[in-house]
Amino acid sequence: MKSLLIADTTREEREAIVAESIGNIDGACDGCSPGLIEMYQDYIEGRRELRDINMEFNARYTSGATGPTRSECGWANP
Repeated sequence: MKSLLIADTTREEREAIVAESIGNIDGACDGCSPGLIEMYQDYIEGRRELRDINMEFNARYTSGATGPTRSECGWANP
């Protein structure tokens, strides 16, 4: 497996890594994908490593601090 570190990837590769990891980046279901893309923009731009972004998100999630919000998906609740 190739390294995901900023030093070992180009901007285009980082953009592809994020897109592949998230899946459908069009956000056709509930529009949450644009928020996820925004969350990882610092990685794509080469400012912060993936692990740092994920650790910050997880810290907010487990502490109950306010973080990104997500609307419900119409497909999940018919």
